[in-house]
Amino acid sequence: METGGQRRGWWVLQCFSLLLCFGRQVSAQIRYSVPEEVKVGFVVGNCAKDLGLDVGTLVDRRFRIVSGSNDALFRVNQNNGILHVDKHIDREEVCDGNSACLINLKIVVENPLELHYVEVEITDVNDHSPSFHDKDFYIEVAENTVTGTRFELQTARDLDVGVNSIRHYQLSKNAHFDLEIKDSVYGDKTPFLILQKPLDRETMEIHRLLLTAVDGGNPPKSGTLNITVLVLDVNDNRPICSSDTLTITLRENSVIDTVVTIINASDADSGLNGEVEYTYGRNMKPKVLEIFKLDMATGEIRVKGLIDFEENEIYSLIIRASDKGIPPTNTDCQLIIKVEDVNDNHPEIQVTSLSNVVSEDAKTGTVISLISVSDKDSGINGKVVCRLSDNVPFELKPSVQDNMYSLVTKERLDRELVSEYNIKITATDLGNPSLSAYKTMLVQVSDVNDNIPEFSSNPLELYLTENNSPGASIFSVSASDKDIDGNAAITYNIIRGGGIQNDMASAININSETGVVHALKSFDFESVKKFQFHVLATDSGAPSLSSNVTVNVFILDQNDNVPVIFYPVSANGSAEGVEEIPRNVNAGHLVTKVRAYDADIGYNGWLLFSLQEVSEHSLFGLDRYTGQIRTLRSFTETDEAQHKLIILVKDNGNVSLSATATVIVKVVEPKEAFAASDVKNAVKDEEENNVTFYLILTLGSVSVLFVISIIVLIVMQCSKSTDYSSKYLQDTNYDGTLCHSIQYRSGDKRYMLVGPRMSIGSTIAPGSNRNTLVIPDRRRRESGEVRITE
Repeated sequence: METGGQRRGWWVLQCFSLLLCFGRQVSAQIRYSVPEEVKVGFVVGNCAKDLGLDVGTLVDRRFRIVSGSNDALFRVNQNNGILHVDKHIDREEVCDGNSACLINLKIVVENPLELHYVEVEITDVNDHSPSFHDKDFYIEVAENTVTGTRFELQTARDLDVGVNSIRHYQLSKNAHFDLEIKDSVYGDKTPFLILQKPLDRETMEIHRLLLTAVDGGNPPKSGTLNITVLVLDVNDNRPICSSDTLTITLRENSVIDTVVTIINASDADSGLNGEVEYTYGRNMKPKVLEIFKLDMATGEIRVKGLIDFEENEIYSLIIRASDKGIPPTNTDCQLIIKVEDVNDNHPEIQVTSLSNVVSEDAKTGTVISLISVSDKDSGINGKVVCRLSDNVPFELKPSVQDNMYSLVTKERLDRELVSEYNIKITATDLGNPSLSAYKTMLVQVSDVNDNIPEFSSNPLELYLTENNSPGASIFSVSASDKDIDGNAAITYNIIRGGGIQNDMASAININSETGVVHALKSFDFESVKKFQFHVLATDSGAPSLSSNVTVNVFILDQNDNVPVIFYPVSANGSAEGVEEIPRNVNAGHLVTKVRAYDADIGYNGWLLFSLQEVSEHSLFGLDRYTGQIRTLRSFTETDEAQHKLIILVKDNGNVSLSATATVIVKVVEPKEAFAASDVKNAVKDEEENNVTFYLILTLGSVSVLFVISIIVLIVMQCSKSTDYSSKYLQDTNYDGTLCHSIQYRSGDKRYMLVGPRMSIGSTIAPGSNRNTLVIPDRRRRESGEVRITE
């Protein structure tokens, strides 16, 4: 046996060469030699060192032997990489007498995944003695047997192999026989007894010989066979085979009772001495007797058992042809049956996988598993090709070693599209017809943070009634993330800092977990009618991803402003004035006009005038919409010279707010009124001219804004784009007496905030605090248009 150092050094060189070829998937192949019958714990070799692995990383990389039928004989230490004998080894039991006893081990390490092959040769020790099947062997020899005749003897069996197997035979000294050794078809040696000198039954009827079989062990062992030669009377013709050695081919899996061949032998003698019968030779293996059946009379051989090419490729049968003479003579005919292989074995698939989870950002070419295939058939029937199921982002890369593949990614993965794959591996041999095997692998795709949070729409709209309660929730935002687990956990924050809009955002707070928005203060429609803030949604991935959404806030008006009277106004600021009119004025004369303003809009800012108190109801009348005070009739002599009118100015809010104005009307004689009216009318004309100018300017501005709004709406309708900034337009300033309205759309309804006059057919929307009208619209537009009406 070679020394351990020499053999290990030679195999380390082989290992280094294989490392260069196999890369990271199959790194190396080494070979060790260990004698049988060694004690458990016997050190075979240091696999980690011979494979060039770092001993300190063996535990982390799960250095281990992949389980197999003979793997239990050995154990590898993960701490130092030493391969030990783990069970009692009987070479004859493990290898069934084969000349070369090799145990193939697969050793796997991970991170990265590597598969190494270790071949352990079990060497033989001389622990068995040669033995014969029988203790006594009898030969009948006719007295006229010619010299040189050979008689086959029993072959001794030795379970050891190589130098420890049978080396030679020895025959005890005698005068008539010599020994000849002939190699058999199985590679062992068959002893023959050769007649050197003619026999004489009358001189000696029985010859006793001793045959000794000796093996080549040190020290050698031996076994003996007692040979008894019986000398018979003359039957001087023996059967002759038509062919000493007949070779035929038999197809694997032949059906039972199939005729294999017919052995034909002839004998020149007559009668019983020439009548031939057939039997199996003495040294036939028991397995052959189970597979083939011989017809003793005809020499016909038929199939009796299973013909399996994978179990035995060739059979050697010794057919003995004997006559019925006394004594009978015989001859041996050799039949060699070669089995023709049939594709009757399916391929086998073995998967060695590090993990069934792969990250969705794994690079193309990432190794998932190592796959090995095998087929017990030979030739073309044992050639196997592998393929994967269709439409999977994986492929098989063949290795430098036959029937080894790497399962790798062939394209980028996306967990949000496919979270797991059932990969079907199909192995098909090239036989005709071909046979296939299948194996299914479940590969799960793990998530990475590659999707930003998304809002359902951007921007969002919030309609908030003014005078809201500080601290109450007013809105809720929600974003979704296609990732999972922590990568989809979203927190919300308001973007602050810089600009008027962000100053308003400081009055807004948001729950970072739920997205519920709270107002930190109460809003005033008259101060701010709309503003916007931005919400940032951030996931919890590493690194985190974020997106933001704009929230447009529209403040809705409430009736929280009292009408303000700006005419008449006295010197001390009270709503009180004095008007002088001639006594001779006719009915319908304009005495004065009460002017008022309400900062609210719609119904809340729509003012109505009424006489709360008047000294003479028949003299004065008040227009409830314009606030004009006119005479109802001419004055008479009996009418008093001074009259007091108290005018109530009230808005149309759900809870009305009001103010009062006092007008003192003095009736003077025409001459007195003329002088006073000249001055007063001059001032009044100037005021009227100023008011008229402002009214004309206001109406003109509103008209221009209306035309511009119509043009904007036409452009928006054509472009199909939504402009949230145009949904809500501020009205122009007015003095409380102008008719004004604002129309807007929300969802599938159209609303109008109105002034003093309502269009025919409009209705009050329920729950609108009576300041919003729903306008019947036979042409509903989806664009969210805004229209200002005067």
